[in-house]
Amino acid sequence: MIGDRSAQSGIASRPVAAWDAPCVPESPVPRLVAVDLDGTFLRTDYTYDSQRFERLLEYMEHVGCCFAAATGNTYLQVQKIFGELFHRIACVADNGAQVMDGDEAVFVVDIPTEVYRSALEVFRADESIQIAVCALGATYCERGRESDAFLERTRACSPRLELVDDLARIDDRVLKFSLTVPGEGTEEAMRSLSKKLVGQFEVTTSGYGAIDVIYPGCHKAAGIERLARRRGIPLSACVAFGDGGNDIEMLRLCGMSYAMANAPERVRRAAKAVCPSNDEDGVLQVLDRLFPR
Repeated sequence: MIGDRSAQSGIASRPVAAWDAPCVPESPVPRLVAVDLDGTFLRTDYTYDSQRFERLLEYMEHVGCCFAAATGNTYLQVQKIFGELFHRIACVADNGAQVMDGDEAVFVVDIPTEVYRSALEVFRADESIQIAVCALGATYCERGRESDAFLERTRACSPRLELVDDLARIDDRVLKFSLTVPGEGTEEAMRSLSKKLVGQFEVTTSGYGAIDVIYPGCHKAAGIERLARRRGIPLSACVAFGDGGNDIEMLRLCGMSYAMANAPERVRRAAKAVCPSNDEDGVLQVLDRLFPR
């Protein structure tokens, strides 16, 4: 389990720098760039400048820097987003439950069946909670339980959505729970679920009613640390970008970090700097500065 490293890195004691301030990584040449997707790398319409990114990626590869998508999305969804470029990047998927370096598996969580089923019963007991289970082979929802709107949203971010009669009996390796609650009740639901699942799961949110329930030690920061350790990269040479509550650990972990201009205040304070918003291609703007060609 990775703790809060802000004290040892000095991040918490530093004021958050504005984008026009001279913000540079602790390492002269970043060797790993970890980027959240929704609200960070992707614009609001879920697009990105693929040609500009491919030029950057080619140069990053040339100087020996790894680009990693660090996201709550599934591995299959990341593959869909990046298309032909997918096999040239690393992936911390499902908030750290699955870590891939190109086509090689670095880590896949193994949740005990009894722990999974116990948490499932907690969610089922609250009709306001809509449940999706993200697993290696697909994302699963129970037939007849969830709203059409929830299924439509889940299908949009899950290339393989399967409806089953009983989530307790799916034959797949479970990675995490992806829940939706009424937006105005997100924080209350977070507190309630954290108490009920203490010692079994951790609860995180990207906001707007979206809650991920992850196995302890399977957050984005843990995934980035696993990837960096595999490649022999010091954390001081890592750069992170994010906009949501589930990005805070990795923003604190990395030697340099940027919160998006569209991020809430608590996320901004976890980062060393703030960069332009996702709709302004803020990540690509920063990378153009970090990797001048």
